[in-house]
This record gives sequence, structure tokens and C-alpha cells, in this order.
Amino acid sequence: MTLTTTSTIPGREIAASLGIARGNTIRARHVGRDILAGLRTLVGGEIGDYTKLMAESREQALARMIEHAEAMGADAVVGVRVTTAMVMQGASELLAYGTAVRLR
Repeated sequence: MTLTTTSTIPGREIAASLGIARGNTIRARHVGRDILAGLRTLVGGEIGDYTKLMAESREQALARMIEHAEAMGADAVVGVRVTTAMVMQGASELLAYGTAVRLR
């Protein structure tokens, strides 16, 4: 499955646009991590646990988007975007979306 943030794929022709493919995940923070993160804000630096949590969430959302695109019969997804939104205090959604296309 080819993924791109652009609306075209160099050297390939889009034969059909199949609609929006999407995948999401909602993750909650862990109280223990929040305490350590609070301490990290006092001394500065990267909050590694949150970096790892967001990276895992992003990969899961992308994998789900690919599954959705494959179920639609797509060869590629163009215009891929990833966005986040706070769902409730301590929980965020990561959404990956793009246009599922069939290539010629």
C-alpha cells in the first residue's frame, strides 16, 4: 500500500478515487506517567513515555487507515493527514485519513 501526503504519486496515474479511508485510536494517559511527566516539566527535557505513547498511537491509526483502504479495494492513499483531538481530560484521539485510490 502506497501512502503519500501529496495528491498525486509521481510516475503513477490514479484510475479511480474510492473515498475517504480513515483509522483512529483513542488513548488515555497513565496516572503514574503523569506524575513523572509533571516532574519532567520542572527540570525540562523530553517526556519519553508520552513520545512513545503518541508514536504507537500514530502507527495504530495509520495501520487502521490502511486496513480500511484495502477493504475499499485501494492500491494507495493520497493526501494522508494525521490529527489529534482531546476527547476528555487525559484521553486523546489520533485520526489518520486520506483519499483511497486505485492506480492504473
